[in-house]
Amino acid sequence: MISPGQKIIQQWYKDKHWKQFPFQQEMETVYLNGYSGLLNAPTGSGKTFALFLPFLADFINRHSDYKTRRNNGLQMLWLTPLRALTNDIKKAMQEVCDNLDIPWKIATRTGDTPAAEKAALKKKLPEVLLTTPESLHLMLAQKEYPQIFKSLQVVVIDEWHELLGTKRGVQVELGLSRLKEVCSRDLAVGGEQSNGNHLQTANSKLPTQKLKIWGISATIGNLEQAAEVLLGNDFPPEQIKMVRANLEKKLLIKSIIPENIENYSWSGHIGLKLLPEVMELVAKSKTTLIFTNTRSQSEIWYHAILDNYPEYAGVMAMHHGSLDNELRNWVEQALHAEALKLVVCTSSLDLGVDFRPVDTVVQVGSPKGVARFMQRAGRSGHHPGAVSKAYFVPTHSMELLEGAALKEAIKRGIFESRDPMLLTMDVLIQYMVTLAVSDGFRADELFKEIKTTYAFADITRREFNELLDFITNGGKTLAQYDEFLKVEVENGLYKVNSRRVAMRHRLSIGTITSDLSIRVKWLSGGSLGTIEESFIARLKPGNTFWFAGRSLEFIKIKDMTAFVKKSNATKGIIPSWMGGRMPLSSQLSAMFREKLDEVAHGIEKDEEVIALKPLFTLQQQLSHLPQSNEFLIESFKSREGHHLLFYPFEGRLVHEGMASLFAYRISRTKSSSFSIAMNDYGFELLTDEDIPIEQVLEDASFFSIDNLLEDIQHSLNANEMAKRRFRDIAHIGGLLFTGYPGQQVKNRHLQASSSLLFDVFNEYEPDNLLVRQAYNEALAFQLEEFRLRAALQRIQTQSIVLKNIERPTPFAFPIMVDSLGREKLTTETLEERIAKMARRYGAEGVGAVETKKPRKVGITRKKGF
Repeated sequence: MISPGQKIIQQWYKDKHWKQFPFQQEMETVYLNGYSGLLNAPTGSGKTFALFLPFLADFINRHSDYKTRRNNGLQMLWLTPLRALTNDIKKAMQEVCDNLDIPWKIATRTGDTPAAEKAALKKKLPEVLLTTPESLHLMLAQKEYPQIFKSLQVVVIDEWHELLGTKRGVQVELGLSRLKEVCSRDLAVGGEQSNGNHLQTANSKLPTQKLKIWGISATIGNLEQAAEVLLGNDFPPEQIKMVRANLEKKLLIKSIIPENIENYSWSGHIGLKLLPEVMELVAKSKTTLIFTNTRSQSEIWYHAILDNYPEYAGVMAMHHGSLDNELRNWVEQALHAEALKLVVCTSSLDLGVDFRPVDTVVQVGSPKGVARFMQRAGRSGHHPGAVSKAYFVPTHSMELLEGAALKEAIKRGIFESRDPMLLTMDVLIQYMVTLAVSDGFRADELFKEIKTTYAFADITRREFNELLDFITNGGKTLAQYDEFLKVEVENGLYKVNSRRVAMRHRLSIGTITSDLSIRVKWLSGGSLGTIEESFIARLKPGNTFWFAGRSLEFIKIKDMTAFVKKSNATKGIIPSWMGGRMPLSSQLSAMFREKLDEVAHGIEKDEEVIALKPLFTLQQQLSHLPQSNEFLIESFKSREGHHLLFYPFEGRLVHEGMASLFAYRISRTKSSSFSIAMNDYGFELLTDEDIPIEQVLEDASFFSIDNLLEDIQHSLNANEMAKRRFRDIAHIGGLLFTGYPGQQVKNRHLQASSSLLFDVFNEYEPDNLLVRQAYNEALAFQLEEFRLRAALQRIQTQSIVLKNIERPTPFAFPIMVDSLGREKLTTETLEERIAKMARRYGAEGVGAVETKKPRKVGITRKKGF
């Protein structure tokens, strides 16, 4: 039997001349029957309507006077990872409510929401609120916050795959655990519970959870686990459903292949040599998004296009996370209005904003992950039934093979998993203080509550008690410092009584950490965005730099604001931001090795492989093309010393750890000092002495995983790596206060404070939970220890192929170019040093190493781009 709400929703679809997809119908059925779960649907498939319309149908079923019923309290909470997503979703939801004569105003609450609007939300809650994980925790930090959520029916976490595996995801888990507890209190006192067309009392058998929780996720490799993490381990399994769209999205993926591969770059990551081919695509398309992997790269491409194709001025824009919010909003609105022909962007436009005019996506450089490329490809043809067109632009020759690997992985449906984070004590400390700032918490109740989350299911009571002691007494080490004694205990209730502590904590809520940002403003007024302090610190008044699509002259810095004016200079520095280079994912690495194995066996079924034939032929002539059962090592001597090159094809983070490990294990045979360089395909060990590599390889333990952690500790400065991780942990955990708005603490002071804290804990409290977390994160995220271990196990099963070569091979040369970035005193430019190296080794085709952009582009590239 169809309920009244379902009839109204079905009629709405008919009025729109739209047809419900089977997954939307399934979603409607399971939602109205009281289930929670995960909706797996691609971007542009109508996933917002798939969840919002059943929610409205449920409300209509419970309230026949829905057209006149007002002040219903907060009914739906919709969490998104990006503030930019809320505008589009809000517009779509509001349109539905207006069409159905439901007198609701959909509201948003994010960091961009004006203070007056936030105050208005406190006085009168909307029925639907769109917000972010950080804003949810700010709401939990308000006095009497349970009143906000007493009417809440459902929480939707949009783009859950983007939050899973991050500390923001852990924030969501903790927030949901609290909402479930708050809403279950209402159920316990006899509140009504809807289940489709029926009303049930608290004593009824169905369902035991009042609050419905739904996640929306793109395809990832561990969807079932994603649902488990989202819902927690206290959710009855019989109330959980997985709804899959199973829509066959039409996807056209094509690599842009250089005309003469022999003269294309063997190294580089900018890709401007293919600018003319990219602009041909732009000219043929209605609207194009050019995705770059870094903000610096987007600035470089924007200026290159403007300089070489000035006719695009006025119909081209740039979009990245450091630009001012008003600028980003203008770009998004202009895209909607079909006023832009081209936007150069970064991951800031990755997620579900609906830009229907976009019909072409260009990815510059390897996205290093299958799921990331699919997400970006889905920006084009962003509506049901449309074809998504995505073009891959290699920034150097070997990236073409990554393009072939990407296409094969998508064809087979191989996507990366997002491994959940566990026992992130810094996030838990912040959450405990958040609850203490509002109405307080009782230890036993909170411990039981956090144990229901996936992240803290294995926390022990001893560890929890240590955290309680830390926030109340400063733990074993900081008890003498009042600054760390934040929470007081009154009759078993943990509370923050200090207004100063409460205000500083609210300002610090969140888990997104980065280098301290400086706001960039015109001297005449108006904001352009933010740049990291470390970049601004290098500038002197009068220096020119490129930012936000403009040539700017640096005037002065005052109150954490850099003041600039327009410059007519054609040359300028491009800012660099933290987190520039992403490593190759394990799935893409495996597919890359498979493609390389096909090459070694003479299989040429991909256009990319056919184009790369001259490069692979040269590699075979000079050395060897490794098959899947082989591990290639190259050795040669030069005036610099003895070069050893290893090719695991596992990504730069794994290679960083493996290079240090191998250097340490070699030194056990012969004491040596090594210089290390690496890229996504392999790494180089360079020493000024001859290494008996044949003797080293005879040792069966060289590739062994036995004593791996101990050897890593010896081979790397694990203490320094953990110290770098500790700064962010200390910030999230409330040990460091970054300052008040406009009065931020300088970056070097924060670094000094975190280093001091780390050293003190290491010496006097080595078992400190936050220090232990820092070491664990260094292993997991900086070295990808799990992947390193798996790679060593794979290598142990392979045949070792050692080749003594005369000069660098196509595989070796890019790694050696990377090594030029190592600190050394020189008056030569990077381009001059690359050219000199090419001449010295007489490497064929190496003259094409990307060292310059198109002749007209006057941009000086700094180290680190």
